[in-house]
Amino acid sequence: MDQRIINLFDEYTHKPLNREDFIKRLVKLTGTMAAAMAVLPLLESNYAKAASAPLPDDLSEEEVSYPGDGVTMKGLLVKPKAAGKYGAVVVIHENRGLTPHIKDVTRRVARAGYLALGVDALSVFGGTPANEDEGRTLIGKLDMPQNLRNYLKSLEYLKSRPDCNGKTGCVGFCWGGAMANQLAVLDPELKAAVAYYGRQADAADVPKIKARLLLHYGEMDERVNAGIPTYEAALKAAGIKYELYIYKGAQHAFNNDASPARYNEAAAKLAWERTLKLFKETLS
Repeated sequence: MDQRIINLFDEYTHKPLNREDFIKRLVKLTGTMAAAMAVLPLLESNYAKAASAPLPDDLSEEEVSYPGDGVTMKGLLVKPKAAGKYGAVVVIHENRGLTPHIKDVTRRVARAGYLALGVDALSVFGGTPANEDEGRTLIGKLDMPQNLRNYLKSLEYLKSRPDCNGKTGCVGFCWGGAMANQLAVLDPELKAAVAYYGRQADAADVPKIKARLLLHYGEMDERVNAGIPTYEAALKAAGIKYELYIYKGAQHAFNNDASPARYNEAAAKLAWERTLKLFKETLS
């Protein structure tokens, strides 16, 4: 697909660009309204696969509620059925809320042998709406200091559970990747933080990081990648244990298999293998 179309969609999903203006610009790039409407389903998320995927017999899942910062937080908790204590992972969604895709990712984490919590950051507004545009709008209305405290409360909730071994990590995507970097700064007990194509933490805050970091970026994601050099220099200067990978030819959101135009199967598979390797080394 024309990279200009990918970049336009990235602008639409991350900047104040309304749908009407997005469609007008998409028509200009594709030539006709019919062509634009043919391209659109390849760009937007199709959650049919995630919604229909059966839960493995060895996993259990439930919707849970727990105290946040002045609000009741909600999330999807998925874990192995076998009795025992497990390392715990907070799964941090993109800028549309706890979508079926992120719920599916939460199940993937649990399938690897962890206590996985897909947090709904939009709990403060009653939960994630079905309409993605509405979800993006609500994300922009979050009080960010409160939001970060809610994620810290989510980690505390996991550690308080009798089926947790006391070790916690996080993995986040896009908006959630930025949150993963922030949690690494804010929680000195965090063992691992994995950020997929997420905005980097401020260089001045890097020395506070105690967790091991794993940073995944798509080669074509110029917007997010612009912050890599400063972040990596700060990580090196502070002696932080980190791994950073840039996946050749991959777009922003290359892990999202609900978005055909940007999903990169090879990059997603390799990044996930590296993610599980880090969790095994730090949370088991």
